[in-house]
Amino acid sequence: MNARTRTLIAAALVLGVASGQAAAHAAPAPAGTAAAASSACPGRTIAAPPDAAALARAIAGLGPEHGDATAALVRVSGTCGSWRGSSGVADIRTGRKALEQGRFRAGSVTKTFTAAVVLQLAAEGGVDLDRPVQEYLPGLLSPAFRPVTVRQLLNHTSGIRPADGPGDTFADAYAHRFGLDDPRALIANAVAKGPEFDPGTRQHYLNIDYTVLGVLIEKVTGTSYERAVTSRILKPLGLRDTSLPARTQIRVPGPHNRGYQEVPTAGGGTRLVDVTEWGSSREWAAGDLISTTADLERFTLALFGGRVVPAAQLEEMFTVPGVTDFVTGAAADQTAGLKRFALPGGTVAWGKTGGRYGYNTVIGGTRDLSRTLVYSVNSTDAKGREMNPVALGIVMAAFAG
Repeated sequence: MNARTRTLIAAALVLGVASGQAAAHAAPAPAGTAAAASSACPGRTIAAPPDAAALARAIAGLGPEHGDATAALVRVSGTCGSWRGSSGVADIRTGRKALEQGRFRAGSVTKTFTAAVVLQLAAEGGVDLDRPVQEYLPGLLSPAFRPVTVRQLLNHTSGIRPADGPGDTFADAYAHRFGLDDPRALIANAVAKGPEFDPGTRQHYLNIDYTVLGVLIEKVTGTSYERAVTSRILKPLGLRDTSLPARTQIRVPGPHNRGYQEVPTAGGGTRLVDVTEWGSSREWAAGDLISTTADLERFTLALFGGRVVPAAQLEEMFTVPGVTDFVTGAAADQTAGLKRFALPGGTVAWGKTGGRYGYNTVIGGTRDLSRTLVYSVNSTDAKGREMNPVALGIVMAAFAG
């Protein structure tokens, strides 16, 4: 694959890690297991088993000296076989081997769960995707807003501006990491700025749409957002290691690999700051999920297989609105809870990325489930503009075939 193709894929995924130096610790070699169903799977989008050697190379040598990631957990599955692998360290202080079943912050992968609940409610008749959210939540949006439908919230074409954050830098975010943010206060802050564009005319991927959807879920179900997701998705699928933290919870429950952010030092070098403990109230229905790769793989297979959202509503997750992106002007690629990825050789995958400081996550696969990918990469610049090189290597290796 040429450099231009790699660059295009990296830009499409929008994950990131910048290189740097860190304290020296030994990094365990990657461990992986493969189970190929057959040497070829004709008639499928990807008709070959996962490339075990390429996947192992993609996560080799991770740890504090690597510069891009301290650990990675990977699960590749599909019609032609599967591969599981892990690399790096769980804690840079001890050099303890990364936990393959460790929990992590999944970031915006939360949006896929939120969208699934809304689409379930639509299938049950509790929500009409073409009905304005103003009718469900009177007074939430100001008169300056034209009718914003539930579908437009789901596919990020609402025109609602983002809420103000604590600042634009890691230092700003870190200082606010234990702060408590109320969803309705965030919405009020965003709404006070007025609309960014007329609903349905552009696409702008923002957390605020899913904050509104979280409030909508609570109004329609009569319970908390967390309970709605738990009763409708987590329990039925047996996702026992997946949770939605309370507003005041700052720790990752259960066994987990610690997350780190690389920051510059006064002497011109860098150091790793532990960012494992962090509040979740600001991200809420847009990004506070905690999970494992095993649970997210189970969820992905069930979702794509039609066992979470009924077929008619599931099409919303594979339908890109015919508008352009507000920021880039390119064709839109976000759907209701997922995103369309154009991969090398014409392969189309659907999935969701997530980024919280210390953690980058991906779920997704081909529509026919001939190849799926779930990973957690402990990126040292998880909010960076460029894609993490480790994550890019995993994607390239996972979808080769």
